[in-house]
Amino acid sequence: MESTDKIKEKYDEWVREFLLPTLRKLPEWRKFVTSFGVDVKPLYTPLDIKGEYLDKLGFPGEYPFTRGIYPSMYRSRLWTFREYSGFGSPEDTNRRYKFLISQGQTGLSVAFDLPTQLGLDPDHELAYPEVGKVGVSVPEVVSMSILFDGIDIGKITTSFTINATAAEILSMYITVAESRGIDKAVLDGTIQNDILKEFIARNLYIYPPLHSMRYATDIIAYTSKNLPKWHPISISGYHFREAGATAVQELAFTLADAIEYTNWVINRWKMNVDDFAPGLSFFFAATTNLFEEVAKFRAARRLYARIMKERFGVKKPESMRMKFHVQTSGAALTAQQPEVNIIRTTIQALAAVLGGAQSLHVNAYDEALALPTEKSVKLALRVQQVIAYESGVVDSIDPLGGSYYIEWLTDTIEEEVMKIIDYIDRLGGMTKAVEIGYPQRAIAESAYQYQRMVEEGKIAVIGVNMFREEEELHIELHRVDPVSRERSIKRVREVRESRDKEAWERALNELRRVADREDENVFPYILNAVKAKATVGEISGVLRDVWGEYKPPSIY
Repeated sequence: MESTDKIKEKYDEWVREFLLPTLRKLPEWRKFVTSFGVDVKPLYTPLDIKGEYLDKLGFPGEYPFTRGIYPSMYRSRLWTFREYSGFGSPEDTNRRYKFLISQGQTGLSVAFDLPTQLGLDPDHELAYPEVGKVGVSVPEVVSMSILFDGIDIGKITTSFTINATAAEILSMYITVAESRGIDKAVLDGTIQNDILKEFIARNLYIYPPLHSMRYATDIIAYTSKNLPKWHPISISGYHFREAGATAVQELAFTLADAIEYTNWVINRWKMNVDDFAPGLSFFFAATTNLFEEVAKFRAARRLYARIMKERFGVKKPESMRMKFHVQTSGAALTAQQPEVNIIRTTIQALAAVLGGAQSLHVNAYDEALALPTEKSVKLALRVQQVIAYESGVVDSIDPLGGSYYIEWLTDTIEEEVMKIIDYIDRLGGMTKAVEIGYPQRAIAESAYQYQRMVEEGKIAVIGVNMFREEEELHIELHRVDPVSRERSIKRVREVRESRDKEAWERALNELRRVADREDENVFPYILNAVKAKATVGEISGVLRDVWGEYKPPSIY
């Protein structure tokens, strides 16, 4: 192998005799820079690679997991095809789930409407306009049973995108499973339950941060002991990226959240990290910058493994493995020339696969305009299937590993991420950082800078600031049936009328008592209330009375 000095000498000669003369004749047509502001060189060589191979890369399935968390990765098992779906009433969404399963989907992902996410029953005056709009309405356990009618939840994995009411939703799922003779210990799936990112980027919170952290970590503690296959949290960078974060901010804030949740479970429940860390999971965005996204996922695995080993002293390899779901970027979708979104999401999905994701959702091309139709969501599923079965990119594990550019990007992202994590540590952790508005301000500033560069034409968006067309859209859009809202309202009222009033009242009183104490886990009492047919609005109402509601400070 050539010496470093020899490569450096040859590189300098190439720049002097070949690159610079070309650039003088044909100057570079734009600035080449990462999303986080680091210049990209025209060429990368062994000179840009730092560290030893075994320390930085190693082998798939082994620490530090840069090249994948499993030894054989997709050669043995493909990622889960998990299209995110939910709208209208449970009957509407159940039909969509059965359609997707018939088309080859291998896992379910539930989108809930805003009232369900914010702890309001569909007949609440503030809920009415939003019932079933951006997700399915599931205010009580009967609706959960209908949602999964005819679907074997003992065998399929299910992901729930729910946070402020995560305990209520998981309790409903457990109750439905047990009513069908399915032991909760076999249930497999994920509850998002990441309330910190709600305070930072998504804003679907109910209670103040400290009470919210208790709620979230009580779920982690309960499931780690009672649902061994379940992932009690999906620590989510996706929403940071959608709000305008750079790749580095997305990863840094996500890992800082993971550190915070881990510390909370240790401090609140005195649990050994190895007893709950294997259940932690993650959720990231994939944008159209293919190589930067691949490097981000590889850096994420390596950073997480080192944080868990060096900061928390975990012993089990599964406690160091970062399992993550990826969704293609909703923010990258354009209402202009929507068919071009198919190309964008294909590149983004490819980044997720080349980056080693365990689960993937591909957005439908029409989602900048409306909820996806059956036609568009089927096409989104086909994108995953073509990558999996036709492209050949799954044949070799981590096929981009060893690329000088990829390894430089991976190292650079890791270094920039650690600068932010170190700063958050100095602030006192992520809960404190959220309370003073640090990540909120950082993301808002990045979003502003990105939008300004789009408007100035420094970042290209086809159909928006390049190759624009005056067009009249001829595209079928999905419309939620307004009857769905009335169906949900009618059902929740019937549930209230038919339940055992004494058992219901006793369950809510017990929940109120425990919520006012710090030494008990609230989850079993929420589960008991759900079994007594208390609604999401009623359970959240009790916790609102005891804990209060959060009012955010100005971030400026």
